[in-house]
Amino acid sequence: MTTLDTIYLDHNATTPIHPEVAEAIHRCHAAGHANPASQHRSGRSARHVLENAREQVAELLGARLAHPNPDRLVFTSGGTESNNLAVLGICRARGPEPGQLVISAMEHPCVIEPAQYLLERGWRLDTLSVDLNGTVRAEQLAGLLGARTRLVSVMLGNHETGVLQPVAAMAAFCASAGVPIHTDAVQVAGKLPIDFRALGVSALSVAAHKFRGPVGIGALLLRHDAAVAPVLFGGHQQGGGRPGTESVALAVGMAKALELWHRDHHAHQRHLTQLRDRLESGLHAGRAGVVVHGRAAQRLPHTSNVAFPGLDGQTLLMALDMAGVACSVGSACSSGSTELSPTLQAMGLPNDLVRSSLRFSVGATNTPDEIDEAVRRILHVCRELT
Repeated sequence: MTTLDTIYLDHNATTPIHPEVAEAIHRCHAAGHANPASQHRSGRSARHVLENAREQVAELLGARLAHPNPDRLVFTSGGTESNNLAVLGICRARGPEPGQLVISAMEHPCVIEPAQYLLERGWRLDTLSVDLNGTVRAEQLAGLLGARTRLVSVMLGNHETGVLQPVAAMAAFCASAGVPIHTDAVQVAGKLPIDFRALGVSALSVAAHKFRGPVGIGALLLRHDAAVAPVLFGGHQQGGGRPGTESVALAVGMAKALELWHRDHHAHQRHLTQLRDRLESGLHAGRAGVVVHGRAAQRLPHTSNVAFPGLDGQTLLMALDMAGVACSVGSACSSGSTELSPTLQAMGLPNDLVRSSLRFSVGATNTPDEIDEAVRRILHVCRELT
């Protein structure tokens, strides 16, 4: 490794596509599949390939499409569309009049902004707070749910801190109250096992490019009794719930990526955890005062949000980029924003600590030697900026 090599520690933003996934997509394109909605033989053949991919993705995520009460899997363009379809679609499907929506204070922008859209149109929006470790205060649900509650949406694993949320317990409470619950599992899929049925949620969102699949495809899993109104119009595909021609090749790529992860997920999880812990230990050993947000909570194995008190996070980010370390100040969808992290603010952290924080997210392609070199570069840049 030379000093010019970039060490990529931004896998929460996107992951490099797996070579076997790229090959599967290439083979699918080379096969020249027709439109899967066409009724002729070529269309039916494409439809067969598409539905096989749909069933495989659903099964690997713990859903059952072939069941007396079948779950559904709607292919989308990614996590943003999946979350918009869940929030807007489920809320609208439960009645024409404005109701109430409950989310956590640290959701991804693609949940927060649809919620704000409904708020501007007469809906009531209530927000669950989080504790100092970044865990949603699930006990607050009891005082919020009522006859007008249309949906609860709480992410499964936080995109900035990696803190895992008590979604299964919240789903059980929502079920007893007759309220559907959606979870954004975009950062969890391909990092930890997901069992949709056991989790008990009504809807769950994933995106392929977060687990070494292709950019441009995601999915929304729906329980059999979860009604969803479309947010797009103009076709009959996917039962009219998400019209538009499905990409057979991207669906095949998504299924292949999940299959590859599932084949060796225990080793993959260990690898990510070891890299994350190596990074945090190296930073702690080399610089006094470093703070790892959410460290006391259960976390995703690959995400570390670190504060460097006394330094400006945006300045540090740019300096690290020049030094060949790719990381982020938070969500890629918020990149470039001068606003402080809503997640870290919701945790009650002081603004100066929030401003000094960066997110590092490791991936399958990283090595221990890369992590050691990244620590060396980070500490060197911190000393230069102090």
